[in-house]
Amino acid sequence: MVSRASDWLRQAVRDLEYARKSLELGYYEWACFAAQQAAEKAVKALYQSLGIEVWGHSISRMLENLPLEVRPPKILIDKAKELDKHYIPTRYPNFHVEGAPLDYYTRMDAERAVRYAEEIIEFCRSKIV
Repeated sequence: MVSRASDWLRQAVRDLEYARKSLELGYYEWACFAAQQAAEKAVKALYQSLGIEVWGHSISRMLENLPLEVRPPKILIDKAKELDKHYIPTRYPNFHVEGAPLDYYTRMDAERAVRYAEEIIEFCRSKIV
């Protein structure tokens, strides 16, 4: 398998930039989703660098299933669990009882999501050889 780790990591960084811009513009639901995507792609970059194929969208599950020598501390996995929650409800009105996703996301949610994505990206970057 040809490693595409650098492509995945570059896109993760780009998605994080988009999350930051969305935060600045007040599109908090999109900031949360882009942060989730950034972290997911960074973890997939790490798997690629290890020569392991991985599928799915749960950042926390992917982090938990990494080989022991590169597995992150529990606190980072817990942060990933919060990002996992932004995969669907940030985009679809029918996830919520009423209203649109934009009605449910706050600046604090977006700031936290961006911060957690930054931490996950940096962790993955530090493990990619």
